Parts: sequence; C-alpha cells; structure tokens
Amino acid sequence: MGSLFEPDERPRLVVHVVDALDAALTETSLLNLIRHLPPERYRHAIVCMHDRFGHQGDVREHGVEVVNLHKRSGSDPLHYVRMFGVLRALRPDLIHTRDGAGLPAQVVAALAGVKLRVHAEDGRRTADARGGVGKRLLRRLLCPLVDHYIAASSDLEEWLVESMGAEPARVSQIASGVDSVQFHPRLGPSAAVGPPGFMHDAAFVVGSVGRMDAAGNHTTLVEAFLRLIASPHPAHQRLRLLLVGDGPERAECQALLHRAGAAARAWLPGARADVPQLLRAMDLFVLPARAEDRSSAILQAMATGLPVVAAAVGGNTELVHPGFTGILVPPMSTELLAAAIADYCRIPDMAARHGARARSQVIARHSMPAMARDVLAVYDALTGGEAPGSVRGGC
Repeated sequence: MGSLFEPDERPRLVVHVVDALDAALTETSLLNLIRHLPPERYRHAIVCMHDRFGHQGDVREHGVEVVNLHKRSGSDPLHYVRMFGVLRALRPDLIHTRDGAGLPAQVVAALAGVKLRVHAEDGRRTADARGGVGKRLLRRLLCPLVDHYIAASSDLEEWLVESMGAEPARVSQIASGVDSVQFHPRLGPSAAVGPPGFMHDAAFVVGSVGRMDAAGNHTTLVEAFLRLIASPHPAHQRLRLLLVGDGPERAECQALLHRAGAAARAWLPGARADVPQLLRAMDLFVLPARAEDRSSAILQAMATGLPVVAAAVGGNTELVHPGFTGILVPPMSTELLAAAIADYCRIPDMAARHGARARSQVIARHSMPAMARDVLAVYDALTGGEAPGSVRGGC
C-alpha cells in the first residue's frame, strides 16, 4: 500500500541557515517565528554554521530538525561542502538565510538545486557600514541569486535598494516581532541574579544582550559605567552592569572592569538560555552597537518594560523615541552614553514611564503574529500561494 499522501502534498520545507543558535537572540526570535507559521503549510529545519551555544532543546521539541556544520574558526571552506550535502539530503522547497554571514549559503543552495531563496537583513556589520569594498562587492554579485529580500527596517530597505542594487519589488520591509507573553515586565522585586554580592535591594542594573564583538561596541558601555561609578554622585553607587552574550570583546570588557577594581559590580555570564529572566533583572537596557541594527534585542527589552538607551544608528532610530521610550546617543560617545544612563539612575520615575510606554509600543506595532503574517506572505508568493510576479525578478 502506498503512502496516504504523496510527497508533494506534505508541508513545504523551509531551511533556515544561521550563524549559530545562541540563546541570547537567534534561537528565541527564530523559534517564535516558526511557532507562529502554520505547520500544515510549512515545516522547518535549521542549519547552523557554528555550534557556539548548544541550547537547542526547545527548537527540537517543536519538531524542527537542527543540523550543525561545526564550522571551525577562521577559514573553513569544507563547511560549504558539508552544507551542500545537507541541502541535497533535505531537499528544501525554500532556503531562508540571514545577514552577511548567511549570503554565501545562497550560492551553495543554488548549486544544491534549491529553487526558492530568501535572504533577511536584520543588521549591517561594521565592515559594511564602514564601506568594506570586498563585502559590498560580494553582496552585489550574489544579488541575482536571491529571489526576495526581507529588511528589518526602512534604513536597511533603502540600503539594499540604493547600495546593493536589489530591485524594490524584491524587497519587503518586515519589522521584527517579539513575544510579549514570554518577554514581560517583572511582577515583583528584582530576582537575585549573578554571583554573591552582585545584587542588592537598591541596585540599579544596567544591562545589554547580544554578541560581544566589534559591532556590538560593549567596551564603550563598560567605559561609561566605569565613569559613572567613579563619580561622587551617591545614586551612581547603586549601579550594576549585566552583559549577556559571548564573543571576542567579552574578555576585553572583563579586563577593563578588573583593572578599574569594578569586577564585583558587573556580571558577564556569557551566552544564556534564560534571557527573559535576565532582562527582568535589569532596570535599563543599553544597546551601544555602532554600526548594526539589532532590533530583536531592543524589542525584547521594550516588551520587558525597560527604557532603552541606544546608539542613533540604523533601525534603532525607528524603535526608540527620545523622551518617550528611551534616549538615543551618538555612537562611540562615552560621555553622552554615561549622561543618559545617569538620567535614568537618578530619576527612577522616568525609567518607569518610558518602560511602560515601550511595552505598549511593542504590543501595538511589533507582535509576533504580525511579523509571521508578513513572512508567510513572502513564502506564499514565492511558492505559489499567491501570484509571485511582484516579488520575483533579477537584479
């Protein structure tokens, strides 16, 4: 007896290619997207280039296959060979890559016979923002392979069209979404997180979540923190610093804190699976990234009811409304970043007002169902659920 339903009647398979499933951002946002897409129409697999953080249980519990390519640090061209084999075995209907690190996978997917290819830009790395010729050229060369782009902000949409040469009809701006049930304000006193002596009842916790690399610019945040605790203002002695994430700048940030004798006032736990709980331990969220949109991190913080201080770059300017939900500061300005943090530390009522407005904004404009609906429309247009003429075409 044959199968009850033929292969072409199964839900279409989407393969998501990510750099790594680090629980701080990628796993949470991707899993939430998958949860909100109709399982009777699309099933999912995730291909990770790095196994930087092994917390993948929640993803697999939802029936999503996870394949690790175990890419070595530095140059490892063989991982593309492994990716080719994985894609040939999975035979996806559509591949969905993200950011610059995922673009080469578009080439591998084309060679492996994947017919439909989507690429999302959630943020620009430092090299792109500074005008890295090699990376810009690579993006332009790969443009014809991408059937449709998803841009997380109008800034990125304009950049894809004006600088990368993508046709406007092949670019959709889809704002990142966040699960406002999973990310919610704390319901009582702040939890006692961190090592002994880190937290106390009057602590004002300044925090950030994200990959600690050059684009993240966490050293500027550490320097601003050190400037504040060295000042004579009594309110500044309440300050504590919580940096969640891993990366090459983590050791440098730890060294700065140790040299200043401030290590006991900071906690850098690395990549964590309990990001919602750690956000609820914060009083202020800071995103000092100098050249990249990291809208998922900001939205998660806003949903948690935190005011946000962010560098005035990219999509940050669309999410953070100065004087209403947070403060925008010039990138790389330690002095102005410290001043913004000081304002919230000294005026707790302002922090509470801005945090409440931030959560209201997220619920109204950045829900996961809305994001999933827009991504679903892109998938449907490409796979034939709707007429694809408006989203297909060459560069």
